[in-house]
Amino acid sequence: MYSPAQTAQATPLAPGEALTTRVAVVGLGYVGLPLAVALAGRFETIGLDVDTRRIEELAKGHDRTGEITPERLEASELALLSDAARCPPADFYIVTVPTPIDGANRPDLRIVEAASRTIGALLPAACAEGRVPVVVYESTVYPGVTEDVCAPLLEAASGLECGKDFFLGYSPERINPGDREHTIDKITKVVSGQTPEVLERVAELYDAITSGGVFRARSIKAAEAAKVIENAQRDINIAFMNEIAQIFSKMDLSVWDVLAAARTKWNFLPFAPGLVGGHCIGVDPYYLSHRAEQLGIDPRVILSGRGINDSMAGWVGKQLHAARDGKPGSVLVLGLTFKENIPDLRNSKVADLVCTLGRLGHGVTVHDPEADPAEALHEYGIPLVGDALSRQYDMVVLAVPHRAYLDMGGKALRKLLAKGGTLADLKGELGAAADWTL
Repeated sequence: MYSPAQTAQATPLAPGEALTTRVAVVGLGYVGLPLAVALAGRFETIGLDVDTRRIEELAKGHDRTGEITPERLEASELALLSDAARCPPADFYIVTVPTPIDGANRPDLRIVEAASRTIGALLPAACAEGRVPVVVYESTVYPGVTEDVCAPLLEAASGLECGKDFFLGYSPERINPGDREHTIDKITKVVSGQTPEVLERVAELYDAITSGGVFRARSIKAAEAAKVIENAQRDINIAFMNEIAQIFSKMDLSVWDVLAAARTKWNFLPFAPGLVGGHCIGVDPYYLSHRAEQLGIDPRVILSGRGINDSMAGWVGKQLHAARDGKPGSVLVLGLTFKENIPDLRNSKVADLVCTLGRLGHGVTVHDPEADPAEALHEYGIPLVGDALSRQYDMVVLAVPHRAYLDMGGKALRKLLAKGGTLADLKGELGAAADWTL
């Protein structure tokens, strides 16, 4: 791997020298880094990220997301840059930056807009070298953003004409953090392009890095829409499970017992209740609902599902409080990340659970072997206590079933309880060892 200092401006082409395919990936997070490393195995690839600390870590072989091993980073030919001005002209510029929501649950496109301006400034050099650059977006957006929002920014920053001097593509990201089965080199990639010729160029690029093949979407908007409904569908199905969990709790029924019976039917969908956080499922439906409202459509199902899932942490907190007969006590929450066995803290709903328990008067201690303590404190104001497993509590809540906790087993977790304490298991992983489950 090249360090930032070793990556230099491309030298001018000699007369008659052929252009080699060059790709620049903008954004090296959970999505961008695996993609960039995969591309670097087939093409000359530059990874760009404005976070200089991130670039320095990667240059030393450390991926804080845990998606790429040090050995694979060391072996990769990926060039790393934090200064976009030093990026050599490329054939493809792939945008993999975050697209979050703001405090009012509205799409926040500022990061993808900034990335578009950055790339726009690079396009003239690519054209001057004889390349016909394609800007491919992977960031999740609502249908129309690539062509209606990003294209004008690219044109303004470059002084070039979209559809003539440079072109657009869209290929929705499908990275599932911590998933070692559905990796970028195995999944089917949806691809789209501004013209049939561009579509084939984008398809050829992605087909070179995955054994899962590519699916050619009919249009860029169709590809954008496919991505946003994938996660909205999951969100709605989980919301149903969360709603029935609340209903069955009033009947003194375990939702896990009900699901165990229901899953014996061949076409029952195996969703489960839980806290829905993260950068996709808890965010993407708001992109679709935002666009629907702009069109005068009331997205009742989408927003109803979001409302149920967003309120689930508060409901769980109140149920745990009731399990102690409303008596505040000491509570150990195990796990803060948005899902198990990854360090990703983005949009963690466990943080909302911690806040709810605190407001109800409980003294809450949080432990997580995967999360970065500095990030947890910065993002949520929640200190992670490294030696939290050395004492006892009135209640222990297995919020995120990290492998480290499951390896301990229910018997060891019960030893963390004071006399008369309660072991709560939010995802039903401990079976009979738990005193309380959803």
